Amino acid sequence: MKGKNKIWILGHKNPDTDSICAAIAYADLKNKTGDGIYESKRAGELNEETKYVLDLFQVAPPGYVSDVGAQVKDIEIRKTVGVDSHISMKKAWELMKTERVVTLPVTGKEGNLEGVIITGDIATSYMDVYDNEILARARTQYKNIIETLNATLLVGNEHAYFTRGKVVVATSSPEMMEEYIEDDDLVILGNRYEVQLCALELNASCIIVCSGSKVSQTIQKLARERGCVLMTTPFDTFTVSRLINQSMPIKYFMRKEHLVTFETEEYMEDVKEIMSKERHRDFPVLDERGRYVGMMSRRNLLNMKKKQVILVDHNERSQAVDGIGGAEILEIIDHHRLGSLETMSPVFFRNQPLGCTSTIIYQMYQEKHIEIPKKIAGLLCAAIISDTLMFRSPTCTAVDREAAKALAAIAGVNIEELAKNMFQAGSDFKSKSPEEIFYQDFKTFFATNRDFGVGQISAMSWEELSDVKEKLLPYLDTVRNERKLHMVYVLLTNILEESTELIYLGDEARSLAERAFHVHQPEGGNSLFLKGVVSRKKQFIPALMGAMQEE
Repeated sequence: MKGKNKIWILGHKNPDTDSICAAIAYADLKNKTGDGIYESKRAGELNEETKYVLDLFQVAPPGYVSDVGAQVKDIEIRKTVGVDSHISMKKAWELMKTERVVTLPVTGKEGNLEGVIITGDIATSYMDVYDNEILARARTQYKNIIETLNATLLVGNEHAYFTRGKVVVATSSPEMMEEYIEDDDLVILGNRYEVQLCALELNASCIIVCSGSKVSQTIQKLARERGCVLMTTPFDTFTVSRLINQSMPIKYFMRKEHLVTFETEEYMEDVKEIMSKERHRDFPVLDERGRYVGMMSRRNLLNMKKKQVILVDHNERSQAVDGIGGAEILEIIDHHRLGSLETMSPVFFRNQPLGCTSTIIYQMYQEKHIEIPKKIAGLLCAAIISDTLMFRSPTCTAVDREAAKALAAIAGVNIEELAKNMFQAGSDFKSKSPEEIFYQDFKTFFATNRDFGVGQISAMSWEELSDVKEKLLPYLDTVRNERKLHMVYVLLTNILEESTELIYLGDEARSLAERAFHVHQPEGGNSLFLKGVVSRKKQFIPALMGAMQEE
């Protein structure tokens, strides 16, 4: 499976049974015939009917996806290794040249990000520092000094730190040295015995002997007695004085406040916006536990890999999962009217005037001569029953009926019994909040400069629907304001009587519905009775849009 693309198959927001079951079944079919790794996903919470179906056929629900936009983890992150905060500025510079980077991440033992060091910080330490005590303030380890100066330690502990005193170059006579050398200073000097002796007598904490000069045993013995670090370097005094500041640890110069970092789960749309406001060239990337994983720059955005998705049971942008504009759509399998989705390149688009997307998936199994597993057959059969209201919807075709019968035989279920149990499970609204009920099947549309939403609740009796109506009527105003809609409709559909009570909110909502269905009922109650109307897709939406266009 290594090297294969991972492709998500998912339906619309507020998924119904068809949206979920079609995604699961199509993922099964594609994994048997395609060349990728296909996973079914869902873009919203499951309703009670769908939960019942999945439990009945013992199928795990698809994982939830809130956004399919590209994330930081979808791009190629540069794996620049984190460095220890105690390494020298010179070592950092050498690493930058080797790695061809301008930024080094500084990390701790657990991989957590402590800061970053950039070329500008190194330039500052080399060009803009005139303080001869900065080496001590930076708590420079003698190991760093030895490494920077290519020195040999004669006396002392390389793991100790230079923490007090200034850096001085002793080029004058011993008499003059007494005027500027103080306790704990670091003294850079040559091969003159009397100058070395004077530095020791003036309590220097470190002596660096230049030009590869030999140091007498007497001086080494005195250095041990006085606790003075003693080393020799092949460089002359000028070169040593020029290089010495590069031995300071990067910890002193690194940036550790107000760092701009990104997490692997962040979405690239947000990342791009932040990057556009920052002048940094590189940005550290952290995992969900805050540990450093790599670096990214604007250049990495050029190689961004979009998530690949297949959409089922919808082709409207307003109904699609968030971030769909940043994903690569490979296929669309649907049975609705053509919507507003646009793709960057041609895609496989199968749209048939059937009552259910799952009927199309059934046909595709047949066309490819793939045996349908018993559980998958059960899901597809249940989806057809749900979407066609057990063949009562005007969207239902003979093809849907025949598919459901064939699938029921494979799954070993009775259609009437399955339908009854499904609808009863779906109409159990007593313990649910208005929000949970409303959004279990809700879609938004746009026509003639109007945004409007249409929900549908189906039940077996008017008594059940009456309870739902009382809960939902006060909630319509909340939905309209939150979604910024001109109108909101909810179809309360009685499955057995094949009729709908329409509740609504919006200035034009009632007049448009009356024109669309040629009904004129007494005002009051915010509802209209629509006899024979059970399908949102084939009856309600087309009629409503027709009334809008006739204005």
